[in-house]
Amino acid sequence: MALSSPSVGKGVALSMVCLAFLGVMPVISNLRPSETGALAFAFALSVWQVVFALPVFGFELARGTRGIFGFDLSRRQRGRMIAVALFTGALFGLSTYLYVLGVEKAGATNAAIAIQAYPLFAILWEYLFLKRKKSVLELALTALLIGSLYYLGTGGSFRMSGLSPWFLVSLGVPLLWSIAHVIIKEELGRTPITPVQVTFFRVAISTLFLFAVLAAAAPAGISAGVSAIFQTMSAVMGLVYFLELIVWFYAVRHIDVSLASSITTPWPALTMALAVVFLGDRIESYQIVALLVLVACIYGLTLAGFRKAKFAERQAENTLQV
Repeated sequence: MALSSPSVGKGVALSMVCLAFLGVMPVISNLRPSETGALAFAFALSVWQVVFALPVFGFELARGTRGIFGFDLSRRQRGRMIAVALFTGALFGLSTYLYVLGVEKAGATNAAIAIQAYPLFAILWEYLFLKRKKSVLELALTALLIGSLYYLGTGGSFRMSGLSPWFLVSLGVPLLWSIAHVIIKEELGRTPITPVQVTFFRVAISTLFLFAVLAAAAPAGISAGVSAIFQTMSAVMGLVYFLELIVWFYAVRHIDVSLASSITTPWPALTMALAVVFLGDRIESYQIVALLVLVACIYGLTLAGFRKAKFAERQAENTLQV
């Protein structure tokens, strides 16, 4: 589905909506009934994501946007796409569980800040698989970012003994996201699959994965998951999470991913405020310091990336002129 007239204003506005969705999600997760386990809740919200994604998926097909269904795939291509879909769907299913568990155990604010470590893992994959070298400034900002996360994870003590294992669980969310997003980005460039189709297949496979885990976890796992489906918070969480995914895809059709990411970067600050009001959480000074340093590092890395891109463009122009 081609976008005929990209608009920076629309892209910025949609990114701001994403910021609001991201900020409220950890609070919604922790507002679920205390007796509902993280795995059952992750499954339930995934079911609701499918419920909300299905009409949009059907509407797009009804409008004649065939996407991947209008592409004649060879047997090898079809097998590759199915394998990628199953693998990334499982990653997203696992990350959904770790998200709910991390928010519960580490706290909404700590988990929200930990999830902002996404650029750190993106840098790692770029270095390992794309062999993209980093400047001294980028390395310094990355080291500072790691330091701020360690400071937060140790409760502001910098002592290894104070490092929370649940904070590390929260770091698993951006780790899994970064792996899955790298793979999906490659597939989006190879095939005409639409954002709606990507979202639908993602949530559908994630739901099946979590159902399998629930069934294997305990005899009462499935019944707990089914009961969680009928809770208000699972429906609300599923709706907000689904909308965040869709709005994000459309935001990056209008503006670059780097700009959209920069706009959404401060979302843990919203989580902080909402956690105080709705969860009765207490915000510590070390959490504020860690968030400020982390946001500054992410903005610094974004600007450094812009500078490198501009420099590369000038070099290419000079080479052509010569």
